[in-house]
Amino acid sequence: MAVAQFVHLHVHSTYSPMSGGSSLGELCSVSQQQGASAIALTDTNGLYGAIHFVEQAKRRGLRPILGAELTTDQHRAVLLAKTPDGYANLCRLLSERHGNPSFNFLLSVSRYRDGLIVITDDEAALTAWTQESRQDLYVELTPGPSMHETLRFNHHTGLPPVATNRVYFAHANDFSTHCLLRAIALNTTLSRLANEACCAPTQWLMPPARMAVQFPHVPEAVENTLRIAEACYSDWRFGETIFPAFRQLTDDDAFLTLKKQTYAGAHDRYGTITQTIQGRIEKELAIIRHKRFAHYFLVVEEIVRQAPRTCGRGSVAASIVSYCLHITHVDPIKHNLFFERFLNPGRKDPPDIDIDFPWDERDSILKWIFAQYGKHQAAMVANQNSLGFRAAIREVAKVYGMPTQETGKVSSQVTRHKDLLGFSTPPTNEQWLCRLSQVLKLKAPWLEILAQALKAQNHFRHLSMHCGGVVIVPDEIRRYVPVEYTAKGLPVIQWEKDQTEDAGLVKIDILGNRSLAVIRDAIAAIARHTGRVIDYATWNPLDDPATQESIRCGDTIGCFYIESPATRLLLRKLWLGMPPHRRAEADVFEYLVMVSSLVRPATHLFVEDFIRCAHAGIRPSLHPKLDGVLDETHGIMTYQEDVSKVAMALADFSVEDADQLRKVISKKHKERQLHDYYQQFCHGAERNNASPEVIDRIWKMIMSFAGYSFCKPHSASYAQVSFKSAYLRTHYPAEFMAAVISNQGGFYSSFAYISEARRMGLAILLPDMNESDWAYRGEGERLRMGLMQIKTIPKDLGLIIVEERTKAGPYRSFQDFLQRVKPELAQARALVRAGCCDSIAGELTRPALMWRLYAGTVRSSESLPIPDDYAAAQKRAHEIESFGFLASRHPLTLYGKQIERLRPVPASHIHRFVGQRITMVGLLITEKSAETRQGQAMEFITLEDVTALYDATLFPDVYRRCCHLLSPNRPYVVHGLVEESFGVATVTVNDLQPMEPIRDNEHHQRGRHEHVGD
Repeated sequence: MAVAQFVHLHVHSTYSPMSGGSSLGELCSVSQQQGASAIALTDTNGLYGAIHFVEQAKRRGLRPILGAELTTDQHRAVLLAKTPDGYANLCRLLSERHGNPSFNFLLSVSRYRDGLIVITDDEAALTAWTQESRQDLYVELTPGPSMHETLRFNHHTGLPPVATNRVYFAHANDFSTHCLLRAIALNTTLSRLANEACCAPTQWLMPPARMAVQFPHVPEAVENTLRIAEACYSDWRFGETIFPAFRQLTDDDAFLTLKKQTYAGAHDRYGTITQTIQGRIEKELAIIRHKRFAHYFLVVEEIVRQAPRTCGRGSVAASIVSYCLHITHVDPIKHNLFFERFLNPGRKDPPDIDIDFPWDERDSILKWIFAQYGKHQAAMVANQNSLGFRAAIREVAKVYGMPTQETGKVSSQVTRHKDLLGFSTPPTNEQWLCRLSQVLKLKAPWLEILAQALKAQNHFRHLSMHCGGVVIVPDEIRRYVPVEYTAKGLPVIQWEKDQTEDAGLVKIDILGNRSLAVIRDAIAAIARHTGRVIDYATWNPLDDPATQESIRCGDTIGCFYIESPATRLLLRKLWLGMPPHRRAEADVFEYLVMVSSLVRPATHLFVEDFIRCAHAGIRPSLHPKLDGVLDETHGIMTYQEDVSKVAMALADFSVEDADQLRKVISKKHKERQLHDYYQQFCHGAERNNASPEVIDRIWKMIMSFAGYSFCKPHSASYAQVSFKSAYLRTHYPAEFMAAVISNQGGFYSSFAYISEARRMGLAILLPDMNESDWAYRGEGERLRMGLMQIKTIPKDLGLIIVEERTKAGPYRSFQDFLQRVKPELAQARALVRAGCCDSIAGELTRPALMWRLYAGTVRSSESLPIPDDYAAAQKRAHEIESFGFLASRHPLTLYGKQIERLRPVPASHIHRFVGQRITMVGLLITEKSAETRQGQAMEFITLEDVTALYDATLFPDVYRRCCHLLSPNRPYVVHGLVEESFGVATVTVNDLQPMEPIRDNEHHQRGRHEHVGD
């Protein structure tokens, strides 16, 4: 290969927000094809893609040079890391740029110049910096008219010149994408986009030979690119683990502290420490000491100690040390969890520890962390937000000047039909666009807009804060990565979780979990109502027979991770069809752990085999090499670690390669590496005489872990929280359902939970001024709705109402309430319409209360007429308006005449009609889109009537015909065939139509003066 004549030292990628037009992989590939020896990455004001860049460049044999273009409104300069210390200074400088409102460009660069090569054509900057030091200071020359002006200035300074092309895209024809991105960023149309807002069309990644001839009069500018590239550090070895420091202890002292706390916790957890327990502890401590993880465990333990209810999850739940420290709550010995899944001597990357806290306690935990370690040592991990396809359609359409309404319509059509085009294999962009335009009959310029949206999607726009990832370092966070700040002042590093991990930074996930808040609130209510105190830390209801039976029956709505329709269906199929002798011997919790991991995309291909084998109690093996490997899960790969086990057993992977395969499956930027592992897997399996059919089936199982999947320790942790939830639902239904609805955010709507509570035998009581709290309250067989359910009532008013009532006693009348609370007119009106004031209204009707509000008086009631009350239909309308749904009765009771005429099968009797075509009615509760193996869209839906929930399937033909009719909480007439699978009946829909109410006289019999407050 010819010696490189030029090195690009000023290159922007898609990590330059909405300006760089090419990905890191594309830039590095083109450089490799051009015979380049090195390439620099200099994205605008950031190192957003630095770790990925180093990986991409090294893979292609290029020397990666890390840098950034630092810009302000007045100045700009390219800064390249000449040394590791220079890299640290670059991180500090970029952090100052983002975090200091009074950032001074010239002074800041002067302060942090050590270890950096500075390249700029900024005359003011060059003049200022030359007076301090000329070392590693270069004048930037770029092709074009400006180069001559820069050369004239440079004759006066005598500084060495260096040639660049200020690259923004890899190919000359990518200029249009760059302009498109700039128009989106500036919120303007292409026709109004100013020339100066874009780079020049020539600023692409020209081949070195072509760049070399651009500077015939200054050949030294080209030669200097080679000198600078050679001088810059490029042997970047990110990945060495950077641990937090616990109270400045030495490593030895930290280990001794950890060991002492572990054994103290072991006595607390186990009472007697057996040889098995001690052996497991000592084994883990030895690995922890070898890997220098003692500080990390101590830091996490201290964080966990700040809250009484937590759920340590992820692979750390396999650790007995974490169990003894109360970081996790699943006994790894009892449940056969292997510590090596979390940490082993050969593991190179740092595992992170995920801790769930009640969702409304998470912010206080983060506040404590930053108070303890300071913003100089701790920061949040970022989300790097990019354009999704639907957003790209909207933004590109705006750039083309398309009307907003038309854009919304086309965007919805494209989104709805993009998976209904009948491709059996993934199409090219051109094929997809051609088919889509035929189906939707798109007019110009929409085909061009969609083509441009495909180019614009996935381009980096801005950072946001990760939901819970925190990085704590022993010294200064800005040494390792640039830091930006949220509107609330929280520090956020520039990397997302994958680059954070690859850089060696140890992440602690501080996550909010609504189910922990549900359990907390239910336990508190139980203590108030019954006097029973449940200690969350020691409470372990796994052997409770009633809870086990509830789980077997799928009666788990509200129960954390096992409440979705797919999970409840799997639970019912697993247990209802299981022979009695197998039900007696099968461990409910252990199967719940499996189920928690099996419900994920792509596992539907194997779930039926799992159920069949579980019923028979058999453990099939696809190949002799796999004998015993998957016995626990009946021959089905269920947990993440099964990927590693199978790869080692069948294809002779090393421990390291097997673990790496497990990791790359779910990482989008690792496609090429995954392909290499696929080849390695096939060759290894073939050497062990595996047939092509076996290899294909097992690889499909492996790929079912793409997207998201669980390791067994994580599933066990989630299953434990789910089981505790199921216990509370089974034994304290009112308190539990009140906590579920109050904490919001579950899988279902509040209406669905209220319907479930009604089916559980609870009486639903509407909000009441003297009875309701802000949140829902359950006791005995009653569930009282909270003031929170009234749409227009803010929380501060709701709390005032409750606090005033607690302090001064119940409200004696409507007048008393108004005088004590003094709500705004609109708020008082909303409370009246919701029926909250009925119990304090005396003889006054709701319209009469409205009269008094509008008359501005409550003292002369005898002088005002008392109008008739609202008709029942109007009250129901107000109820729906106030709460978002009808709560006083099931909505289907309003359709009595239609239902009587249809004579539908009740949902509770569906199992009696297997193999028959039937008619049913039901409200749509939830829906989930899916695809057939041929790529056609279909849908699973859950409906309910007054007797029960039922599940139904809309296959592609029916889905295409009926999908536009589907709307949550809407009543439908469903015609279909009842089919049974493993003892569970579902409906395959043939037709589905919305039910319309029959208007009766009640709708028209409105009371006098009813217009007041309507």
